[in-house]
Amino acid sequence: MGFVDEAKFFVKAGDGGNGCVSFRREKYVPKGGPNGGDGGKGGDVYLVADRQLRSLIDFRYRSHFKAERGTNGQGSDKHGKGGSDSTIKVPLGSVIKDAETDEVLVDLIQDGQVFLAAQGGKGGYGNSRFATSTNRAPRKATPGKEGEERWLKIELKLLADVGLIGLPNAGKSTLLSKLSAANPKIAAYPFTTLDPQLGVLNFPYTDPCIIADIPGLIEGAHEGVGLGHQFLRHIERTSILLHVVDGSVGLEQALSDYQTLMTELAAYNEELLSRTHILVINKIDLLDEEDIQALTEGFADKAHHCLAISADMEIGLEALKELIGDILEKQREGEADDLSSE
Repeated sequence: MGFVDEAKFFVKAGDGGNGCVSFRREKYVPKGGPNGGDGGKGGDVYLVADRQLRSLIDFRYRSHFKAERGTNGQGSDKHGKGGSDSTIKVPLGSVIKDAETDEVLVDLIQDGQVFLAAQGGKGGYGNSRFATSTNRAPRKATPGKEGEERWLKIELKLLADVGLIGLPNAGKSTLLSKLSAANPKIAAYPFTTLDPQLGVLNFPYTDPCIIADIPGLIEGAHEGVGLGHQFLRHIERTSILLHVVDGSVGLEQALSDYQTLMTELAAYNEELLSRTHILVINKIDLLDEEDIQALTEGFADKAHHCLAISADMEIGLEALKELIGDILEKQREGEADDLSSE
């Protein structure tokens, strides 16, 4: 089953019910006055963020969502019943856009966050609303207003704490499997034709974090080459970018690979360069001490943190886990301080 990260869907709010033209029919009241009720309001269409959802797969099978229309007013001043609302659950990290203008309407990043996607039409007025001293028997009522309708586009951005990035064959998948091997909650969410994964990394002293393997980054990715452009959007939300560089290719090639990656990030969104970067030189089990030293010195000033590891042989992984945990703990404490000061 493919991971769906974009979808287009239609929403239609309910139309308002029509107002009623009616007059009292009482035995001792000549030419009974107007008593036509108002029509009911049409139902609204809401989007609600739900942390339980992980993909947009439901939109493959349903793309039209409609709320109920309001019922018409009746005699004896009976107002019509309002139409039922339609609620559409979407995953956290969903960005909602107008399908025609591509304008961003809302960014749903909190569990339970609600967005009014289409407003129901107002109910029409019954003839009792139009009675005046000079017109005691109005035969006028108004129809209900039409509910809003429009096409929307939804884009899903993964909500992961750590984004694993690197050129193909750098060893990202192996590293992800090793970092989260102790936790059985590893779940594969295949994208279009590749299979990136979400892994859960546990810590003894702070909350666990989600690591997302982001495939498809090759030269020209920001221009849509390969699948890179689709996946670059998914790392926009990660607070830590974990670069994986293949050290077995030698310092010169490794530096070139790293520069390719940084160029793609900057071309897509320069703000990504200001994130916390951890640079991992992988596959050191294939190198001698002299080569390892040359690589670590060559990359020393390229990122906030630089480690030499072997994901396959599990060398240096405990130090990497501890580093990730320390960074996340400080970031979370900073967010808590920000919230408390508001």
